[in-house]
Amino acid sequence: MIEGKIVINDIKKDAEARMKKSLDALHHNFNKIRTGRAHSSILDSVQVDYYGSNVPINQVAQINTEDARTLAVIPWEQNMVPKVEKAIMTSDLGLNPSTAGNVIRVPMPMLTEETRKGYIKQARSEAENARVAVRNVRRDANNDLKSLLKDKSISEDEQRQGEDEVQKLTDRYVAEIDKALSSKEEDLMQV
Repeated sequence: MIEGKIVINDIKKDAEARMKKSLDALHHNFNKIRTGRAHSSILDSVQVDYYGSNVPINQVAQINTEDARTLAVIPWEQNMVPKVEKAIMTSDLGLNPSTAGNVIRVPMPMLTEETRKGYIKQARSEAENARVAVRNVRRDANNDLKSLLKDKSISEDEQRQGEDEVQKLTDRYVAEIDKALSSKEEDLMQV
């Protein structure tokens, strides 16, 4: 039954890796949700036309935080200034950049109460999607354990123990998701 333990550990490692990816995706999606403060990751989703191919903005420009409410975007090539400005304007972030020479300043508009509530709703939806993804990983791992039991590769006790360990992983990652959500909500509520 030593092989059974090894297979159970493989299932656990795979489940944990997939749960971690769900949490990472949640953090990535949270970075797209704008708070009132300026931080460079807000522009991570912006794509710029660079000689015929779309590339992330951070590959054609340096992004700095000038102050709490302003980003400074400095394209590495002078001819990219209008393209970068247009990409920021046409993104779905609701930002209105202004150019002075080769520096594009992106002021962060104040969030209204209504916008804050909309962003919180969006953050909660992203968190729920991450929870569902983690639960789907749990279901897949439990199905793998059941098929091992059916094939008589592991005993019922090993299956139960494996399911308990997968449930503990699930609980841990759901708690991390909840913690990330409350942190994002706190960020959004700060005036």
